[in-house]
Amino acid sequence: METIQSIKQRFGIIGNDTGLNRAIEKAIQVAPTDISVLITGESGVGKEVMPKIIHQLSHRKHGKYIAVNCGAIPEGTIDSELFGHEKGAFTGATQTRSGYFEVADGGTIFLDEVGELPLTTQVRLLRVLENGEFIKVGSSKVQKTNVRIVAATNIKMFEAIDKEKFREDLYYRLSTIEIPIPALRKRKQDIHLLFRKFSSDFAFKYKMPTIRLKEEAVQLLQKYRWTGNIRQLRNVAEQISVLESKREINAVALKSYLPDMGIQLPAIVDKKKLNNDFSTEREILYKVLFDMKSDLNDLKKLTMELMENDNFKDVQKKNEQLIQKIYKDPSSSVKESNSQVLDLLETSSQNETIEIVNSNENYDFIEDIEEEETLSLHDKELELIKKSLERHNGKRKLAADELGISERTLYRKIKQYDL
Repeated sequence: METIQSIKQRFGIIGNDTGLNRAIEKAIQVAPTDISVLITGESGVGKEVMPKIIHQLSHRKHGKYIAVNCGAIPEGTIDSELFGHEKGAFTGATQTRSGYFEVADGGTIFLDEVGELPLTTQVRLLRVLENGEFIKVGSSKVQKTNVRIVAATNIKMFEAIDKEKFREDLYYRLSTIEIPIPALRKRKQDIHLLFRKFSSDFAFKYKMPTIRLKEEAVQLLQKYRWTGNIRQLRNVAEQISVLESKREINAVALKSYLPDMGIQLPAIVDKKKLNNDFSTEREILYKVLFDMKSDLNDLKKLTMELMENDNFKDVQKKNEQLIQKIYKDPSSSVKESNSQVLDLLETSSQNETIEIVNSNENYDFIEDIEEEETLSLHDKELELIKKSLERHNGKRKLAADELGISERTLYRKIKQYDL
């Protein structure tokens, strides 16, 4: 039985990662059998080398080995490619054609991106896995084939099953043995080894000196996420080999070849949590709008009452500063102003006459106040007050704090709505 190291040398595998070694070990163990194997991993991790190892170490190594990219074949012709067709089966079928399962009889078929197969083709494939039978397109004759199927996918199969894009029974037939290939970012110690191998290959190919990385560049190389995995690393090594005039690369030069370096990717947010957050923000916004409406109504009533009085000379100086603060200073606190207005009202209730100057020269807000309100929130305001009082068992102070108004204003609202 061959060792992991000999397999690496034979198939050109670079790296000493534990996950990679475990994947190779499983491939060696399963190769002598006819068990179906499913290889999983992100795009670009090198899944295509595992079926070659399995085929070469099996008793089928002298048979045909056919690799099929299921995602690259159009849905309308995938059945014909895999199972063949009879002459006249469809437009353009001018002669009988043998499919991959017939040609690879006695050998191995590698179905890359098997998760992209249409559901109708999945049913046909399931029959081949169960009893080795298939029917050509346009034929009624059942044919037998003896092939070993090794499949690979970069999608999350259980999510595809939940969305009814992949048959659950086919998944369990394909994944009798599952071999996961780790992503490159999880093989940090292997990244520089692979980069050096690619750099050496491109130096020989383009007849130029091999590029080398400085220590800070090596650290940057290992910190990068490598979403494209080995394929992306090879691409970067080729770009640097061709474009850089200096053969010693520092971190600054390397960074220009790494897309989105330093940009934090958006986090995945649970949809239910996101909806709940939006609902909470919407509720808070409504409450703020109701409070603003209430405050504006209070100010309007106060202003109209003050304008109806005739004697204002005694208290003009007292309330002039307050009125200026409310209407002239946009940065003043509405809640603080409301509190002062209510204190002023309380004072006026003790037989004190309060008036303001009715002059457009000093107070240009009067015309705006006299405009009739077009938005009525009476019902919503009443509903919020009721809910808050019920929640706090009739305790006005707690309810007022929750609603964002003073206890005196809440007391007046209770009397106004006869709660």
